Amino acid sequence: MLGLGPALAQDRPDMDDLFRRLAEPSGEAWRIAESDILREWSKSGSAALDLLLQRGETALDEGNLPEAIGHLTALTDHAPDFAAGFHARAVAYAASGQFGPALQDLARVLQLEPRYFPALTQLGTMLEETGDTERALQAYRESLAIHPHQQEAIDGTARLERQRDGTGI
Repeated sequence: MLGLGPALAQDRPDMDDLFRRLAEPSGEAWRIAESDILREWSKSGSAALDLLLQRGETALDEGNLPEAIGHLTALTDHAPDFAAGFHARAVAYAASGQFGPALQDLARVLQLEPRYFPALTQLGTMLEETGDTERALQAYRESLAIHPHQQEAIDGTARLERQRDGTGI
């Protein structure tokens, strides 16, 4: 059947293929795949919403957590199915010590996109910080199953395995 469908499909990357390349154990193709995945996830489909994400991330980078949370809350209110907005707000909430709202946002991210590896790694970090090391280790491992090259998740897994096995650093 001819129509707009195939043309539109060509405009969007094949996410399954990108995730296959991301998981490749050797070579550098995973770096390009990672960049492509993150870029695709950052697209809300609306210039106004993309601007809210950008402003929220800029405020977060500048350490202005209340402003970041404000922009990102406006974003999530207007785009309840945009995983990147919830992830960015979860990072802002966690940075401000508000782990309850951060965990709720991470749950929403993973509901929307179960392969959202940065959310799994963030979850592992937060669980580790709160002392829930078994669940933190599980989150890191789930993240690494998707993206085995993430240094933060690799380090977290190694740290928690050493701790669990009783070996020092």
